[in-house]
Amino acid sequence: MESKTADRTQSPSSPSLSSQAAPGPLASFVRFVVCGGGIGVLSSFAVPLVAMTMPWAVANAVITVASTLLCTELHALFTFGTGRRPGWRRHFQSSGSAAAAYAVTCAAMFLLHVIQSAPSMLTEQAVYLTASGLAGIGRFLVLRLFVFASGRKSPLRPRRPVLPLPRPVLTQAAVGVTV
Repeated sequence: MESKTADRTQSPSSPSLSSQAAPGPLASFVRFVVCGGGIGVLSSFAVPLVAMTMPWAVANAVITVASTLLCTELHALFTFGTGRRPGWRRHFQSSGSAAAAYAVTCAAMFLLHVIQSAPSMLTEQAVYLTASGLAGIGRFLVLRLFVFASGRKSPLRPRRPVLPLPRPVLTQAAVGVTV
């Protein structure tokens, strides 16, 4: 009865965040690309500006941390529709997936230079963009299936029902009562 009363008190034009369905996989992926790509482009402009006041490596690290935090906020609220801001655990998991994606692109470029001592700029761009795209897809899957998967069943982790523990049967002998 209480749930019917609660439903009547909400106006149809403003449903609660928890009652909204999370976006589907395709919509989430498009949002992921728009949010991540948009923040990436803004970051590429921000690094040289910040580097005017500090060393470039420090500026790059500061902008990378800030953009990762911002992207995690956007992914929680907009991309995956969790309806709430991410906590430290989700920020940590998201930064781990970003670090893994960075490692993949670095490894791809390292392997390219092992295979070809002097690759052309076009070859370097092709390898980097391919590795970056594959790492992005991997990061999307990690974020969708594990980091922001609350409320949805993960296809990789089936959930088992929680069964109540059996109650022990107390007899007079077990309690120590003598007749």
